[in-house]
Amino acid sequence: MDYSPGLAIATALFEIAVAVWALRGPGIRSIIRTTAGILALLAAYQIIEVSICANSAAAGFLPRLAFIAVTWLPPLALLLIAKLQRPRSRMAYGNAYSMLAAAIGIVIWIALDRGFVSSSVCSVLFAHYTNPMPRFMVYSGFYWLGLLGMIVHSGYGVKTCQDPHRRRLLFQVFAGTLAFVLPSLVLSRYMPPAEGSLPSVMCHFALIFALFLTRLVYLERQPAEDEQTPVIAQTG
Repeated sequence: MDYSPGLAIATALFEIAVAVWALRGPGIRSIIRTTAGILALLAAYQIIEVSICANSAAAGFLPRLAFIAVTWLPPLALLLIAKLQRPRSRMAYGNAYSMLAAAIGIVIWIALDRGFVSSSVCSVLFAHYTNPMPRFMVYSGFYWLGLLGMIVHSGYGVKTCQDPHRRRLLFQVFAGTLAFVLPSLVLSRYMPPAEGSLPSVMCHFALIFALFLTRLVYLERQPAEDEQTPVIAQTG
């Protein structure tokens, strides 16, 4: 069946809208900007995938650009988790910055390696990429290490964070990560149309993660908005 871009376009529009909404409102700026950056990267992948599938035979650099976009997602999510944790965790920041440094190297590698993606085929809702081994094993190891770090660090933060407000924000990251990673694995393993398209499947299911990030922004904005609400004294 032919690729249908409707879901990807709708997802991208939603993620862009939430990122703009987040940046235009109150809240701790470092948290808001990092969250908006993650949403923008998720939207960027959807737009790139639609462009690839419009003419996959002449996609050129676009398949590699898709991998470049998603490369930044786990490092930025780890940085967001580190910013949320209280007390401040040197380990969380260390892991986040290590992943960001690794991402820089991987992005340069993908940009220079024309053989990183050898072909792209689109069907129904997903894009299937062919990546020669063993180079893709290196990329997969980096990516899955980042996802595992997101689960471990956010889960640990939910358990140990001493700030109730930030603990609620960390829970959004923890639950959102599990909510898109686990269904992606199941679908790509047991649904024939999705076999071999895990990167595309995960980015579509990342809409669930985006919903949790939307709630994170909403919760982060509440204390600031509450402070701006005038208190009317009651007498009598």
